Amino acid sequence: MYNGASLDRFVTIYREERSVTDLYDGIRESAAFIRKRVSIKPSFGIVLGSGLGGLARKIKVKVRIPYGEIPHFPVSTIEGLHAGNLIIGEISGTKVVVMEGRVHYYEGYSMQQITFPVRVMRALGARSLILTSAVGSMNPHFVPGDIVAITDHINLMGDNPLIGPNDDRLGPRFPDMSEPYNRKYISLLESAALDLRIPVRRGVLIAVAGPNLETAAEYRFMRRIGADVVGMSMIPETISAVHAGMKVLGISVVTDQALPDCLEPANIVKIIAIAKKGGAKLAGLIDGFLGEL
Repeated sequence: MYNGASLDRFVTIYREERSVTDLYDGIRESAAFIRKRVSIKPSFGIVLGSGLGGLARKIKVKVRIPYGEIPHFPVSTIEGLHAGNLIIGEISGTKVVVMEGRVHYYEGYSMQQITFPVRVMRALGARSLILTSAVGSMNPHFVPGDIVAITDHINLMGDNPLIGPNDDRLGPRFPDMSEPYNRKYISLLESAALDLRIPVRRGVLIAVAGPNLETAAEYRFMRRIGADVVGMSMIPETISAVHAGMKVLGISVVTDQALPDCLEPANIVKIIAIAKKGGAKLAGLIDGFLGEL
C-alpha cells in the first residue's frame, strides 16, 4: 500500500544525503581545478574584506584565478569593492591562498555558498585562516581607522553554515566554540603591531545579515549585549573554519562610529575611503604577523 508519509520521508533523506555529497564533491572539484594551476600547498588562508585589498600587493604571486573560472565558487555582485580573484603565492616566506574579496549573505547566497571558499582553502592544505572586515564601532573608544583584533563574536545573522545534515569528512556535528579566534595568534599580531607602532585594540564582533545599516536602537542593543563592533561578514567563515579544525585570526578596520545618541547618516564613499586607508595598515600588520610566525 502507498504510504505518502514514508515516501516523503525517503525523499527528504535522499535530498539531505545528496546535498552533503554535493558539497564534499564540489569542494574536491574546486581544489583539484586549482591544483592543476599551481603546485604550492598553502599553510594560511586569507580573506580580504571590503576595501581591504591592499595586502594583495605584498604577495609574491604564483597564480591569480578569477572566481568565475573556479568550479562552484560564488562571485561577488558588488561592483568596485571586491576584485574577485583567488591568489596563491607567498608573504614573508609563508605560503598563502588569498581571497581578494568575499561574497556576503545579503547578496542572496546561502551560508554554505559564502563559506564554500574557506572549505576549499582547507582542502588545499591551509590549516589557519586570517579573516578581515570593515566594521562600524559602538565602542566610544574606537575611532575610524582603528585596527581591532577580534576576540569573540555574537551571531545575529539569523542563520548558520552548519545547519543541515553534517558531513563528518568536513568536521564534527557539534564543534566547540570556546576559542573561535586563536589567542596565540592575537598575541603575535599585537607583537607585530608593537614593532610597527600600529595601535591594535581588542573587541567583540557582532554580525547582522544586512545590507541596510542599523538603527540607533539596534546599535544601543548590540552595545548592551557586549559587542564593540558590527559587520555583515566574518562570523560564518569563522564557524566553518573552526568546524574544519582551522585556527582563526580575525582583524577588522573601524570605518565609522555607530554611537546611537549622536548617529549621523552613513556616508558610504567616506566609509570605503577609510577602509582603504586602514587596509594599508592592515597589510603591514598581516605581513608582520606572518613574519612573527
